[in-house]
Amino acid sequence: MDWRTAAAWFIAMDVALVIALLAAGQLGVLRGSVPSDLGVTGGRLKAPSTSPNSVSSQANLHAGHPMQQAAMVAPLPLRGTLGQAMAQVRTAALSQHGAALVSERPDYLYLQYRSRWLGFVDDAEFWADPSAGVVHVRSASRIGRKDFGVNRARVESIRKALAAL
Repeated sequence: MDWRTAAAWFIAMDVALVIALLAAGQLGVLRGSVPSDLGVTGGRLKAPSTSPNSVSSQANLHAGHPMQQAAMVAPLPLRGTLGQAMAQVRTAALSQHGAALVSERPDYLYLQYRSRWLGFVDDAEFWADPSAGVVHVRSASRIGRKDFGVNRARVESIRKALAAL
């Protein structure tokens, strides 16, 4: 096989791989499973993932956790009444690409974010803690070892949207 034939073969295989990956994403193969332990337990959201694909404003509450420092993100400000603050968080969170509200209580929101092309799903939780004057947040990818900063960027984008309200 000459180099042109080999190059054409490798290009064809790369294109086929990309098409297969996109098809898998659109069919939901890369969605992952909904975690069974989401929500607030004892004033805490679920711990961050053990790999670098999540952030949590409560990471410091999980002593000895392997991602305790890397996953830490500042909580969101609780401005106004509980209802006003959660309405603002809801608006800011839903303004992000791929957002879908799954569950809502007066002090808690659970959203899923689906990536456009590959259909990866991230789970995001927001819990208002009026005694601390903050809204704690956790955002995590369901599958994969790394998220390339997507969850942190999402939380910071929500923080910026809240500041603009």
